Order: sequence, then C-alpha cells, then structure tokens
Amino acid sequence: MIYLQLILSFLQVGLFSFGGGYASIALIEEQVVSTHHWLSLQEFNDLVTISQMTPGPVALNSATFVGTKIAGLPGAITATLACILPSCIIVGLISYFYFKYKNLSIIQTILKALRPAVIALIACAGLLIISSSFFPDGSTFKLTSLINFCLALFLLRKYKWNPILVMVISGLCEVGFYYIL
Repeated sequence: MIYLQLILSFLQVGLFSFGGGYASIALIEEQVVSTHHWLSLQEFNDLVTISQMTPGPVALNSATFVGTKIAGLPGAITATLACILPSCIIVGLISYFYFKYKNLSIIQTILKALRPAVIALIACAGLLIISSSFFPDGSTFKLTSLINFCLALFLLRKYKWNPILVMVISGLCEVGFYYIL
C-alpha cells in the first residue's frame, strides 16, 4: 500500500511541477506533509535545504529522500521512478511527433520562430545574473565582480580554458577579494 501511495504522490509531483524546482516545492509539501504526514514541516524544510545542496532537480531529490525515509531503498526507487515517469512519457511523445513530422514546413516555421525567443530567455537569465552580481543590493556597484567576470571571459575566450577550471578560479578569486577587501 505504501508503494502505491508513493507512486501516486510522486506521479502528481512529476506531472504537475511546471516552472522548475521551486515551483514544485508547494506541491511536494502538500503531498508529503499535509496529505500523507510522511514528514513534519521541520523535516520538510530540511529536505528542501538538502535537495538544493545536492546535484539534480529538487523534486527528484525530494522523491528519493522521502522514498528512502518511508520504505528504504525500494521506496526511493519507486518514488524516483514515479517522479520522472511523466517527464519521460511527455518527452518521448514530443520526440516521436517531432521525428515523424519534422519535415513539415509548419513545424520548421514554428521551430524557427521559437529560436529567437529561446535566445532571448537565455540572454535575459544571463543579464539578470550579471546585474545581480554587479549590483548585489540593487544599487551599489561591486567592482570585484566586474574584475572576476572580465578575467573569466578573458580565460575562456582567449585561452579556451576549461569552463569548470575557470569557475573554480573565479570562486577562489571571489573568496580572495572578500578577505582582502
């Protein structure tokens, strides 16, 4: 019975969690705290904290954690699979129809029309991150962030360094700036 409850709960989370991890938190809380009482509110808050610190989506990490707490390893596997199943089905259907109808001119027109919107969304997210880094409190300019940004850009573009190495160096520079200045 507990496995069925895990499946039904995390199928709902996987199916209705539009908008990313933070949008799914309320739905997860409803399922695991209010409906099934698998976790207390404090445990749920700890779960969200841990889920954000570990790699992967919040919903998936939450499903694994709750499944483990409720029914051990089989519960973790059950809840995790139930959480990802809706996405797998939806992506599978979209890819099927895409490959079946990709040569239709209407599909190509739609995809061409979406490209600038996707680029704009990515650029907007990048600009938001840059502005929040350069102006952390909204008004005060942070020169160290600009220096770090320029250094990272220089290393990436001029010398083609590995992005992970550049991120580590940037993090170390920011820590150094913090303690020096």
